[in-house]
Amino acid sequence: MHAFDVLGDPVRRRILELLADGEQPAGAVTEVVRAEFGISQPAVSQHLRVLRENGFTAVRAQGTRRLYSVDGAALRAVDDWLAQFRRFWDQRLDALATELARGRRERRTTRTTEKDTP
Repeated sequence: MHAFDVLGDPVRRRILELLADGEQPAGAVTEVVRAEFGISQPAVSQHLRVLRENGFTAVRAQGTRRLYSVDGAALRAVDDWLAQFRRFWDQRLDALATELARGRRERRTTRTTEKDTP
């Protein structure tokens, strides 16, 4: 399965968002996803399996619990693919940073001028 096919599913994206904060037990992830998406526990398990088999998550056993975490390997591959498109938004972000700096500079100048005016 292609990385974007995996990430195209909103349930799998939500699972990754939950795991971005750190390792979590499968039960905790399942509880949140079931509440938000109204899907069954087996369906959540299937999504976890897809993420694991495609390199987006890692799982380790701790007694009877399964702890899931983000595995950055697949995300790095996505990031590498996106690199060819960064120029489309990097220029805009640079322009935004310039405008923000200009606005801060103008506010400082205005405050200084107002203080000097009797």
